Parts: sequence; C-alpha cells; structure tokens
Amino acid sequence: MSEPLDSNGLLGHESLLDAVIHIDQAVAGNTIAPAAAKGIVYSLVETLGSMVGDPDLPVDLKSAYMDDLDLAVDFEQNSLN
Repeated sequence: MSEPLDSNGLLGHESLLDAVIHIDQAVAGNTIAPAAAKGIVYSLVETLGSMVGDPDLPVDLKSAYMDDLDLAVDFEQNSLN
C-alpha cells in the first residue's frame, strides 16, 4: 500500500488509484480473468460512491475520491465491456 490509513481510518486516494491501475495492467497482461476484474472494479466503484456520498467527508478528500471514481467508472465502461 502506498500510504497508510488517515486519522479517519480512510485509505488515501492514491491507494485506490493504484488499485485501478493495477487491475488495468492485469487485464492488459492477461493475468486476471476479465470477469474477476469486472467484479473488483464494480466493488471499487461502489466503495468510492459510498465514500463520496458521505456528508462528513472533508472536501479535499471528496475531490480526490471523485477523481478516482471517475477513473474507475471510465475503466469499467471502456476496458471491461
């Protein structure tokens, strides 16, 4: 993991971004089944969506998580279909 949990117990957005990039590389290298990648990315999208919807999430984290969510949704729609 590139960074530890913050004081709120949340992953830093770079960790979630790293996860999407890792899955992208695994799909490109045929080291993960596409169905497994879809499931993992779906879970990431759902998790990020929940985090972004939290009204107590600090604005700077919300912005970073939104960027990660956009990337994950784009990857899900364009690379896994």
